[in-house]
Amino acid sequence: FYWILDFQKLVILKVRAILEESIQRFCHLGFPECITLADLGCSSGPNAILPIAEMVEIVDKLSEELNNQKPLNIQVFLNDLVGNDFNTVFKLLPSFYKQIQRKKGEGSCFIGAMPGSFYGRLFPQHSVHLVHSSYSLHWLSQVPKGLVTESGLPLNKGNIYIAKTSPSNVHEAYFIQFQKDFTNFLSMRSEEIVHCGSLVLTFICKNDEVDGCDFWELLGITLNDMAIEGLVEEAKLDKFNLPLYAPSTKELKQIIEKEGSFKLLQLETFKLKWDSNMDDNSEKEATIFDEKSKAKYIAGNMRAVQESILVEHFGEEIMDDLFERYGKKAIEYMKNGKGIIINVVVSLSKWNKKGESWNNGKVVPV
Repeated sequence: FYWILDFQKLVILKVRAILEESIQRFCHLGFPECITLADLGCSSGPNAILPIAEMVEIVDKLSEELNNQKPLNIQVFLNDLVGNDFNTVFKLLPSFYKQIQRKKGEGSCFIGAMPGSFYGRLFPQHSVHLVHSSYSLHWLSQVPKGLVTESGLPLNKGNIYIAKTSPSNVHEAYFIQFQKDFTNFLSMRSEEIVHCGSLVLTFICKNDEVDGCDFWELLGITLNDMAIEGLVEEAKLDKFNLPLYAPSTKELKQIIEKEGSFKLLQLETFKLKWDSNMDDNSEKEATIFDEKSKAKYIAGNMRAVQESILVEHFGEEIMDDLFERYGKKAIEYMKNGKGIIINVVVSLSKWNKKGESWNNGKVVPV
């Protein structure tokens, strides 16, 4: 469990520098009476408050550097779907507030939940200064339409996501759904974010030429093997497609530009191995990780994210076998020099379409 948290933490910490630059941009325009931050797709584990801690620390540091004389008030909203276990997150807050008080005296950070889909409106107009989201926007609002023929035949037979054997119309259906969802996401945030406010978004992505999301394809291969052995109903497998999409950087740029509400300020990619961060734990715990341990770690990461949706469709009884097989396949996959997750982080700023842009952290006419 803690290995899984460390992988998620590694992703979040990778984007800290971009978060800091994004916060600097609007803080240099002057500190508002209350800075409003939002973390969308926060989930409910201990890492749910990690982005909050990072952002609050950055704002506090900038307040001192810029000699801000106003009382510093920070409002943070945690967002996820209505079924998210927010109570688990709230139980972490007392220790978080104590940590803030130890560092800076009287607490001035106020945290609340905003349940709902981030593909719809969440906040009042022009009320949020920065929106952060990590590893959430590859989730689509629904399974793409057009994955079955008019006669009911599955177009993506034997797969649960875009795979090397998927026909082109499956690729197209997934992209169309992502394009619709992400455009809608940007449009909703443009209503809610203040002028010159920021978005910092981290996605799992693919190369512009190659899919690069083999971990989802490998899960489909594992399920297909179990179907061949009679452990999974073939008809159930044929009807199942993950509501996920990993865009390319080119696709992201195109959608952002076409929607038009935000200026793309930064776009950076970074790669992580499927077993990233195990070495850090081995140092702390004096543990040498063999192939079995690595298989358990990789399978555990996938299981933490995908199990609930898989249980709903295939039932709970196959889960242990499925992820044990998946872990073994993943190790063999990595032996062939594969097993890389490609990530992209984008920093966007809401701009005035009448003609303003950023220059050295300031808004200037163009």
